[in-house]
Amino acid sequence: MVSKQQLSAIKCAEVLMVGDGGIGCELLKTLYQVFKTFTTAEKAVSTNHSTAHQYSNLIEIHSKSTLIPMAAFIPQPPATASPAEAIKPEKVDYMDLPCPIPYEEIHREAMMSLKPELFEGMRVDFTKGLNQRFSLSHSIVMGPTELPSQSADIIKIPTANYEFGANFIDPKLMLFGRILTDGRLSARVKCDLSENLTMKANAQLTNEPHMSHGMFNFDYKGSDYRTQFQLGNGGLLGASYIQSVTPHLSLGGEVFWAGQHRKSGLGYAARYNTDKMVASGQIASTGMVALSYVQKVSEKVSLATDMMYNYMSRDVTASFGYDYILRQCRLRGKIDSNGCASAFLEERLNMGLNFILSAELDHRKKDYKFGFGLTVGE
Repeated sequence: MVSKQQLSAIKCAEVLMVGDGGIGCELLKTLYQVFKTFTTAEKAVSTNHSTAHQYSNLIEIHSKSTLIPMAAFIPQPPATASPAEAIKPEKVDYMDLPCPIPYEEIHREAMMSLKPELFEGMRVDFTKGLNQRFSLSHSIVMGPTELPSQSADIIKIPTANYEFGANFIDPKLMLFGRILTDGRLSARVKCDLSENLTMKANAQLTNEPHMSHGMFNFDYKGSDYRTQFQLGNGGLLGASYIQSVTPHLSLGGEVFWAGQHRKSGLGYAARYNTDKMVASGQIASTGMVALSYVQKVSEKVSLATDMMYNYMSRDVTASFGYDYILRQCRLRGKIDSNGCASAFLEERLNMGLNFILSAELDHRKKDYKFGFGLTVGE
């Protein structure tokens, strides 16, 4: 009789041989024929137990040394991630959102690209640092000044001004003062009262009546929000608040009251920014609507556009500009819907020496302005 161990060996050998193409192992084929011969001899000579025992030992030895699982020879498909694992949505931690920029700077990138400090004539700025915190500045401006006129013609008179300034810059306190030969005096202060609370103040005194003004701002910076309170002369009160809703989107609002003119207003703003673009929108109850968009094409090139719409006067203006930053210079330019084109170039000639070119062409008014200047010192 065939033992259970022998039947198990026969079944294993049959399974390995049945597969079409199988494992192709000639050793297992030989083992299968030897085992078949052994079972035939066992039926013919049932009394020769010693011979059967030897054949059984031989089968056990070959089974342990040569039988390989069929799964070992079947190529396994490469491990691939499931669609759910391949595209995982970004998990947003709404308790750890970034702090937004101040409400008044919501169009900051567009303003820097589209509205540089254009001038006409000649300008020379010189800054001398006395120590790490204190410096003095001198500025000379020579060029025409436009006079208000009711006619379409533009009236310009040549003027020249000298400006003297003093600057104090500390990590927690900054003071800036300017005085001009025409009698204007201006001052700015920025003081960090605490880690999150900042006080800003600016004032200007002039010889002209009702042109002097002053303003105090208190800016509180939270973990994911900013709030600001304003107090100015003429009974001006204002407050603003901006909150990060997502890592890229922030929403805010403002309210103000002009006591001297007995007017109040509300405003709302939204800002969406990523590493490649910034989109901002602002609307106020006074009828003003402001939209801006900045696209970062590369590390050196940015394109910007904005639109201003006044609901009360039905006046709308749109502009498109560029901002190109090279290794030694920065070039900015724009053209608007009124037919006015402008360009502003800042060229670094040497350490602490910059050359400036300014141009503005207003084809509708036939007003053309050109200026050049030098900036010495840092």
